[in-house]
Amino acid sequence: MGKLIYSMNVSLDGFVDTVDHRLDWIRMDDELHTWFNDEARATEAELYGRRMYEVMSAYWPSGETDPDGTLATIEFARIWNLKPKVVFSRTLGSVAWNSRLVDGDVGEILEAIRRDHPGDLSVSGPTLAAEFARRNLIDEYRLVVHPVVLGGGTPYFADADRRIELELIDERSFGSGVRYLGYAARR
Repeated sequence: MGKLIYSMNVSLDGFVDTVDHRLDWIRMDDELHTWFNDEARATEAELYGRRMYEVMSAYWPSGETDPDGTLATIEFARIWNLKPKVVFSRTLGSVAWNSRLVDGDVGEILEAIRRDHPGDLSVSGPTLAAEFARRNLIDEYRLVVHPVVLGGGTPYFADADRRIELELIDERSFGSGVRYLGYAARR
């Protein structure tokens, strides 16, 4: 069975977006995007909360044809469009782009997803990740830390209600000043 990996861009003070849900603070260049491409390629399926799915699906289905796209962004669009996606939502009526919509107990749904996708799974969206974290189901936490303090927004560790022991297993610095920190959950 593969790992469940929670990976997101995060500000130095721990937020994944601003109070008005903007992402204009993220320092995304081709070096970092290529790293994200490798990460996406290594996972078997993506698990999204509603808001993260809406952010991703607003651009990536047509990202391959963006005239301003770079080789790295075009490659990511190709990876994203082919990658199976599971969207957890009580409010969406439908999803597209190789996605399926689910609602219910996250533990039971994860078991079913693992039957179809036994490799590594990536979860994106702090509210959804918090549901998995409460049940101690996340194997790795991957923080892509940007050198900016937002002062508020949606926290990476949304609704953290217990202590989570972690062990640093990987790290990398990027030319933009962004730093990747990978942690394994201690169980």
